[in-house]
Amino acid sequence: MYDFTLFGTLLPVIADDFGWSAAESTAVNTIAHVGIFIVALAVGTIIDRLGRKNALIVLMLGGAAAAGFTGLAAGAVSLIIIRSFSGFSMSEEVVNAVYLNEIYRKVKNRGLMYSIVQGGWPVGALLSAGLSALLLPIIGWRWSFVVAAVMALLVAVMASRLPESPTFAAIKEVRRRQAAGDIEGARELAAQHELEEGSHHKTGIKDVFTPELRRHTILLSLAWLFNWAAIQVFSVLGTTVLVEAKDVTFENALLILVLANAVGFAGYVFHGWLGDRIGRQKTVIIGWFGGGVASLIMLLGPSSDVFIISMYAMTLFFLTGPYAALLYYMGESYPAHVRGMGTNVAHVMAPLGGIAGSGLLSLMLFLGLEMQWAAIITGTGGLFISALCMVGTRKVTQHTAPTAAATV
Repeated sequence: MYDFTLFGTLLPVIADDFGWSAAESTAVNTIAHVGIFIVALAVGTIIDRLGRKNALIVLMLGGAAAAGFTGLAAGAVSLIIIRSFSGFSMSEEVVNAVYLNEIYRKVKNRGLMYSIVQGGWPVGALLSAGLSALLLPIIGWRWSFVVAAVMALLVAVMASRLPESPTFAAIKEVRRRQAAGDIEGARELAAQHELEEGSHHKTGIKDVFTPELRRHTILLSLAWLFNWAAIQVFSVLGTTVLVEAKDVTFENALLILVLANAVGFAGYVFHGWLGDRIGRQKTVIIGWFGGGVASLIMLLGPSSDVFIISMYAMTLFFLTGPYAALLYYMGESYPAHVRGMGTNVAHVMAPLGGIAGSGLLSLMLFLGLEMQWAAIITGTGGLFISALCMVGTRKVTQHTAPTAAATV
């Protein structure tokens, strides 16, 4: 998330360098998200065909290239093309949702453990904002993206040392036995790993729109769409919104972003812990409703630093924190053989939500609406609608890990 958040954080500086207005810069960001969406479409196939580990490596190498070449951008067109490939690194959390769901399957408090890993989102945002404040005056915005590229390469190297998911390995072996005519052996292995019917077939996007999964896939996709409109406003374009809506200086906006994302990490851990206890679907709904209320209070309230920091932190706490529960829930809610595809079909709506959020924000600014009300309509509205979409998604029974006595 370092590179992805860095772009939004430094967008006011990039816009100033190229001579863009606030409306023009958000328009560039909107068009870039079209490219991000196109690139992200391939991720589900990569996960289900190449494996969880290999997918992680491929995505981070693509993200490193996108980050590094951003520093070479000569204008709007080249910047849009380069930023499109950040769809790879942004989709890394799809691998998280699939891989860790399978790795932590029999671990007690697995939702909490997953939340710590997924907490890399606010930590990445925290690093990008913090290091931007420190390095920007020294190395400028272009070299800041080279730093982001190095970090992505480090993740790819570390990913090469991970084991492959035992579930994916089992799916490959089931398919091999099936192809070799060992039908009984394939059935035994599938039963041993609790693989659903159809795991021996190559899958496509149609398999997540079967009668059993259609409503779930559609509502989950809409939840991502509307919530990412809110993320675009309050997280990716957070500095722009704070500067324009609350008259905060860019330097103070960076500081607020750092402090708020520190609280955001606590939000991940809290919602991961809560999801283990009351259910992940319910946790997401409650969290996003809370984020909508917090963002509304922030935008309509006074412009004092203490108040803005407090309410912006609460907004990110309830906006991004529930993703710790949401992404693990997505892995639980789809059968293993379409887990990558199903999770990615919903997740790929994130850049579309970014397009919708950034585009609607840009349109309202072009029409002369104040940033404050444009952010309320786009960001706060997106939070409330996404929570409502989650109400109709698939109910999942959360199984607890066996106790030591039961295992013996």
